[in-house]
Amino acid sequence: MTGLTHEEQALIAPIERTPIEARTLDWAGVNSGTANLDGLATMARKLGDAFAQLPGEISLVEPTEVEKVDSEGKPQAQPHGRHLVLSVRPEAARRVILTGHMDTVYAREHPFQTCDWLDSDTLHGPGTADMKGGLALMLEGLLAYEKAQPTLGYDVMINADEETGSLSSNALIARLAKDKLFALTYEPALPDGSMARARPGSGNYAVVIHGRSAHAGRNPEDGRNAILAASDLALRLAAGRRDGLSVNPARIEGGGPNNTVPDLAILHFNLRPRTPELAEAAEALVEAAIDDVSRLHDVAIHVHGGVSRPPKPISNRTDALYGVVSKAASDLGQAMSWKDTGGVCDGNNIAATGVPVLDTMGVLGGAIHSPDEFMLASSLAPRAQLTALVLHRIDRKGLPA
Repeated sequence: MTGLTHEEQALIAPIERTPIEARTLDWAGVNSGTANLDGLATMARKLGDAFAQLPGEISLVEPTEVEKVDSEGKPQAQPHGRHLVLSVRPEAARRVILTGHMDTVYAREHPFQTCDWLDSDTLHGPGTADMKGGLALMLEGLLAYEKAQPTLGYDVMINADEETGSLSSNALIARLAKDKLFALTYEPALPDGSMARARPGSGNYAVVIHGRSAHAGRNPEDGRNAILAASDLALRLAAGRRDGLSVNPARIEGGGPNNTVPDLAILHFNLRPRTPELAEAAEALVEAAIDDVSRLHDVAIHVHGGVSRPPKPISNRTDALYGVVSKAASDLGQAMSWKDTGGVCDGNNIAATGVPVLDTMGVLGGAIHSPDEFMLASSLAPRAQLTALVLHRIDRKGLPA
């Protein structure tokens, strides 16, 4: 390691892999799929006990109500777990926010439930990279930072619904991010140390189409076929793809017996605009396509959903934050590179508040959202050191203009 002061060397010296690895194994052993409320409650208790080592007040925040369209086209309330918030030095003049999520993509009944070592460094297990390893190293970095006479205040927000779009925590994220100096989010980096720069936005939609039923042989002309309307809408939306805007019609529900003109269909689709301008273009595309299909097929269409993750462009302030992190990583001897990504996360929502955010501060790993998910355990301590050093340097020197 080069470029570290004696104070900085003392700051990171106590950080070791063993306690971070033990926490990761413990937490990855709890199934906390977004819909598993019991598992999420267990994770919240474990996280609360662990983060109680830090000064400040811990609270569990009730989720905002979220509705989801069912197979009959009716919106139904969806239960969610509570979100954990730790507030440290709320009176500080300069405050930051660190975020992560306790939920995973693996449902209670998913076969991928346990961890095993592929080799001495590669831990294969559900949520190890995304992001229980990240939460474990975030805590270790904060514990080290707290020993160096810190002055920055901070909030830690760990939500229970990131994997499904943070719909029940978006308002909480926006409230906590407001007026913060910067944000760090603990999504995993790639195994080679690659970090995410710009991200597209993301919107999930459920479009409910009501037609008119009729006998398919006796009087089909009196019917209004909702399946045909949904198919037409899907094709029109897909035709709107362009550079920087992906549109993915994913599923059509509905229909009925072969001898009946179907009067109900639900089209589910996702769109991902690269820029705020393309997000506006995407909204116009959806509106125009729905207007045309409604008129041509004489059906009623109701739209549910929208762009819940705004595009995350890179501002000058974000570049300044990236510069501090890059220099810290270099001084720690850690490989780091940057690339734009097609994925989305809570960093999108934080960036939408105008706060600079680096959202891949977690463990190095890969194959996330699959039964092959893994993390590199050798990155746990170095990435915790990176957290401590970044916070310490910005505390002492501020964020460059």
